[in-house]
Parts: sequence; structure tokens; C-alpha cells
Amino acid sequence: MANDPHSVCEILDCLDEVADEHDKVSVGDVLDAIGSRSYGPFLLIPALLEITPVGAIPGVPTFLAVIIAIIALQMLFGRKHIWLPGFIRHRSVSADKVEKSSHKLRKIAAFLDKWFHGRLKALTHGVPVRIAALLIIGLCATVPPLEVLPFASSGPMLAIAAFGLGLMVRDGLLMLIATALSLGAFGLGFTMMGGEESSGG
Repeated sequence: MANDPHSVCEILDCLDEVADEHDKVSVGDVLDAIGSRSYGPFLLIPALLEITPVGAIPGVPTFLAVIIAIIALQMLFGRKHIWLPGFIRHRSVSADKVEKSSHKLRKIAAFLDKWFHGRLKALTHGVPVRIAALLIIGLCATVPPLEVLPFASSGPMLAIAAFGLGLMVRDGLLMLIATALSLGAFGLGFTMMGGEESSGG
């Protein structure tokens, strides 16, 4: 169907539609529903899913980080269409979990759609996007070690979600906010990992 959503609520509508049509929702189903030319939604969706009950499943935060890193790498090199390997495209979760996650995100989605829109659009293409891609790849690298700490991996995912939303609605100010969140997430992540190593030693 390739709806090319331009708001968070439209993304959730797409997810609900896919969940209604399948018992299990695969990554490929979502890619087909939203379209393969939009980087923003495919950074935003997995990042938001990580902070819902789906993200509490062991291994899911790391798997989502792998998806995001693959997408960010393609964004870094300016690829026109998103490609994902088969083992990722075919991974799925139950439609019920997708619908529950979508429901939990509705209020947040409405808030984001209300307050974020096209500003400083020059920061949403070209070199700033490639810088964002590098930061996103770095954030993804922090997720596996942080996954052992409760809720810790939500920090980098929040920054990634901000980048995804900024790209989707062409909001350069949000891209700047996402950059600041990234630096904060790196600092917090290194602090938490350092604290865990100290307590373990």
C-alpha cells in the first residue's frame, strides 16, 4: 500500500491496518505498508516500539537496534530505497502485541504531531542527515550492553525516535534536539555501563 506517512498518528494507523490483516506482523509487512523510500518512519517505528511492552522481550532491543543501524547505514550513503535482509524482513511479532503497542503510543503520537512540524528545513537533508546517520549508528552500538540494565536502552532509542520524527516532518529544530539527546544518551550510557562494571567487579 505504501502510504508514505507524514505524521506519527498516520504511522500508527498503518501499523493497525497491517495488524488487522495478519495474525503476525513481520518487518517486511510494515516496510511494504509504509513504503521503502521513507527513512524517518523506519527510524521512528522501531525506536518507539522499544519503549513499549514489545521492548521488554529479551533480545528485542538489540534486534531493533540492528534494524535501525542497517537503515542508518543506508541513509549515510544516500541510498534511495531501504533494503533489509530476509532474516530481518521475516521476523514477526503477534498482531495483538502490535495493536497494544500502537494503542499505548496514541497519546504520545498526538502530542508529537501537534508540536513538531517543518522548521529549519535545511537541517533535514544533505550533510546534516549524514551526521545524524553517524550518531544513530553510534547510538545503536550502545543498545546491546545497555539491554542488561532495566530501561537503560530507552535512552538512545528516544534520541533515535527524535531523529526519525525530525526527518519525517522536516523539522530541523527537532534534529538539533535529537543531536543534544544523542550526546546525553552517550554520556548516560557510558556512566551506567561504567557503574555496572564497578559493581560487578
